[in-house]
Amino acid sequence: MATHGIEASLLVLAVSLLIGGLAIHIGAKFAFASREYSDAVFTALIGAVAWTIVDVALASVGIGGLLASIVGLLVWISVVRWQYGVGWIRASIVGIGAWLSALIVLTILGLLGIGNVDAIGVPGI
Repeated sequence: MATHGIEASLLVLAVSLLIGGLAIHIGAKFAFASREYSDAVFTALIGAVAWTIVDVALASVGIGGLLASIVGLLVWISVVRWQYGVGWIRASIVGIGAWLSALIVLTILGLLGIGNVDAIGVPGI
């Protein structure tokens, strides 16, 4: 039985959030000894919310494009810094590792025929 409507949307959201959390967890493993996977999922959720708030706020005053993306990325990195208690460089390494990890996971899922998912909480994915 196929899932439609709100159930499908919630399923995609959950899977996307778990992929984003996994990517952040892997990125954190590269940068330092990370904590639990649940911390990474929480970081992905908070990062996605923060990015969205910044994007909406900047769009409402007519700022978009590259500048909005850069500001959103800095806000996301600051969420990683806050959650893991690290500096800008290590938080940025987490971001790079998360981005690469999400890209690999989503590519593998695509090759397996599982599409329509993102990595929520990972910028640019």
